[in-house]
Amino acid sequence: MWEVHSASGHDPHSLVFFEPQNRVLISADALWENGFGVVFPELEGVNAFSEVAATLDLIERLNPKTIIPGHGRVFSYRPEVLLRARQRLDSFVSKPGRHVRHAAKVLLKFKLLEKQRQDFNEFVEWAIETPYFMQIKANFFTDIPIRTWIEQLSAELIAAGVARRDGAYILNA
Repeated sequence: MWEVHSASGHDPHSLVFFEPQNRVLISADALWENGFGVVFPELEGVNAFSEVAATLDLIERLNPKTIIPGHGRVFSYRPEVLLRARQRLDSFVSKPGRHVRHAAKVLLKFKLLEKQRQDFNEFVEWAIETPYFMQIKANFFTDIPIRTWIEQLSAELIAAGVARRDGAYILNA
């Protein structure tokens, strides 16, 4: 019998599903092997990092054996997985701008996942035409021109090995 638990933080309506006999947790974006999903309410001015912490506490109490995340491979639960997630959360709490910058890169990365290869100028135009992306820019990055900001974020994606440039194109990696 599956249990349903609230897992707000990433999204106020997020849920996790736990099957206690086999200790399987479907964690969605509440816990990945190396972190958790973007905390979208924080981008909209709603304090939600404490809800992420409460969800991590819930997962610790459930003590799953196997975790099926929203992204990435299925993995065996180990205490260091939760430790990494808490360290990441602490870094976002201590420097909220780090979380916002991460979120902007996530949005760009999802576009690259969709397109795989795109002319960089079209990539910039997509960002400019995307209201949510521009809302993040307007709320947190008013001091930098849009193209410069996207170039910086793209360079960070490239440095992380999750994107690459080929002439006028940006590519998923």
